[in-house]
Amino acid sequence: MSRALATWSGLALTIALAACSGAGGDASSQLGPNPHLPEQNQFLVPPMHIARPAPWGNATPTVPAGLKVEAFATGMKNVRELFVLPNGDVLAVEPKGPQEPVSRPKDILVNWIQGFGHSKVKGADQITLLRDADGDGRAETRSVFLDHLVSPFGVALVGSDLYVANTDAIVHFPYQTGQTRVTAPGTILTDLPGGPINHHWTKSLTAGPDGSKLYVGIGSNSNITENGMEAEKDRARIWEVDRATGAHRNYATGLRNPNGLTFEPATKRLWTVVNERDELGPDLVPDYLTSVTPGAFYGWPYSYWGKHVDPRVKPERPDMVSRAVMPDYSLSSHVAPLSLAFYQGASMPQFRGGAFIGEHGSWDRGHFNGYKVVWVPFQNGRPSGKAVDVVTGFLDGENHARGRPVGVAVDRSGALLIADDLANVIWRVSPR
Repeated sequence: MSRALATWSGLALTIALAACSGAGGDASSQLGPNPHLPEQNQFLVPPMHIARPAPWGNATPTVPAGLKVEAFATGMKNVRELFVLPNGDVLAVEPKGPQEPVSRPKDILVNWIQGFGHSKVKGADQITLLRDADGDGRAETRSVFLDHLVSPFGVALVGSDLYVANTDAIVHFPYQTGQTRVTAPGTILTDLPGGPINHHWTKSLTAGPDGSKLYVGIGSNSNITENGMEAEKDRARIWEVDRATGAHRNYATGLRNPNGLTFEPATKRLWTVVNERDELGPDLVPDYLTSVTPGAFYGWPYSYWGKHVDPRVKPERPDMVSRAVMPDYSLSSHVAPLSLAFYQGASMPQFRGGAFIGEHGSWDRGHFNGYKVVWVPFQNGRPSGKAVDVVTGFLDGENHARGRPVGVAVDRSGALLIADDLANVIWRVSPR
């Protein structure tokens, strides 16, 4: 056996053993405002359990009685985010994620193994418009709405002003209701932190209630500052951007990877879901759903879930830890929430007022977690109960996944749309 092969075999065995020792406990004990937080458990390499792709065949996701799920569109290109226009057209964002430099030797192996769980379909760095003209729940026509983008993700519309959050800038385009392609050149409203390191490249975007401001989520440039603090300049935060001038300010900081930015309809308060840090064990750290307090610091990188110190960050900053705000609601560890949609539709009244969350799924615990769409009930603008599984069936046995949910959105009829970036399908959930 060659030295190189022996090295790779040894590393693979180490990961396999780590996965066995990092199976994880009962995820339900971490749902809600007071999650169980076990002791920290650091590994030489993180536990890795990758769900390899499996075809859907004739199967579809599973939904509760009284609901049905169908494919709204198939054959997408790394579909990640969805945005419903006022006339009912659906924008499907199909980015090609950027490559980041390798900062640690083990990243080579981790990235290689993670690749087995991804779709082989490449993104197109475009936005596709889908139209269901006859209202049968399937898109009959599609067109390239915008192309030549730079790893796009978030979309926002204010009147006739359309904004796309590329990984390196918010770009403005003029929009007319009903148009199927934007031909006018875009103009940059403001630059965003991008490369050359671009660890969390997705930039979630939403408009404020009065339309004067935009809010953009900017993820950290590492798991836990292994690329150095200088690489984290202007990262792990939410910016408030003035639409008139492009000027920005920090709206909140200490958020490792905030996604799904949206305003709760009753209180008009900003909420987000956050992907927390890895490599502290299968049940640390819980990803979460939280309202966003202007000026608040949410802990990353110095602490998690309030004031629980992360010992890996040097030098320690007790002054920052003392400021850390505790999130509102734990979704349990490593579910990878990437989207959030408050439901105000009439067709599924059992969900009205609550929040749908797309959970992309774990890769770093022995027992899979996530790989589903959950619903969190709300009352008076706050979570009011345990998260409920609504769309499941993405996993196929112990080692395979048919799909992985990313973006969620509510269409004009009140149906729930789900972007599945593994099968490259957009699913539609509606009353049976």
